Amino acid sequence: MSEPLQEIVEHKVRRAAGANALRKIGKIVAEERQADAEKARALRWFFRYGWLVLLCVALALAYLMGVI
Repeated sequence: MSEPLQEIVEHKVRRAAGANALRKIGKIVAEERQADAEKARALRWFFRYGWLVLLCVALALAYLMGVI
């Protein structure tokens, strides 16, 4: 290959490799965002309904101990 043609090919290979790397990074970031969203959803559920579950457990425990 001649020198200018070699440079063009190398440039195209670098661009393709860079684009591929960016796609992989984008996929990883999207997966992390999805995991963070799921964690946030679970935390919201616990903050919203967790106190009710804790209250029911405490009431059942008090009932079983004979306090109520």
